[in-house]
Amino acid sequence: MNDDIKDRVLDHEYDGIREYDNKLPNWWLWTLYGAIAFAVGYWLVYHTYGAAALPAEAYEKEMIAAAEAQLARMADQEMTNEALELMSTVPDEIKAGREVFQTFCVQCHTPTGGGSVGPNLTDAYWLHGPQPLQILRTVTSGVPEKGMAAWENQLGPRRVQQVVSYVLTLRNTNVAGGKAPQGRPSAEWEAEAAAPGAAPPPGQP
Repeated sequence: MNDDIKDRVLDHEYDGIREYDNKLPNWWLWTLYGAIAFAVGYWLVYHTYGAAALPAEAYEKEMIAAAEAQLARMADQEMTNEALELMSTVPDEIKAGREVFQTFCVQCHTPTGGGSVGPNLTDAYWLHGPQPLQILRTVTSGVPEKGMAAWENQLGPRRVQQVVSYVLTLRNTNVAGGKAPQGRPSAEWEAEAAAPGAAPPPGQP
């Protein structure tokens, strides 16, 4: 033991307990100083200047890139519920769909999707089904008896898919001032689709 190190007791006492005032080991102090320096650097790099992506942001970017790559591989295949759900996770697809929606759909569904002439797209009730392919069929072919036009000829298949991907992001957001529910709840549609012998959604075998 180093003879230069001696136990030194502080003058104060509390509840019979007295405290030593010994110098901490250098390795412990350098660990503390290193942790402080790292914390300051981390805060500056990630939170102050945004020079690097936080883990959650980096993960989100990786998931978006994976979704885009998967969509590219599925480009020549028939559209499926899964492909449309995947589109609804890609910001560029959602942005394109929102632009289409704000140009062509707000007259009947309002800018928020809450519905006016057309139904509320933000609640859990659907007139023609909540599955992505059911929504795609509704937008593609329209509902002439309800006054909804078939949009495929005006928008083309690609933009129809994009606006459907945007509508999928509106589900269950329940915007304030939305139109009263119409149709059947999503759970009922899903139970019907899952029933033995039920017809598959359009576009699926």
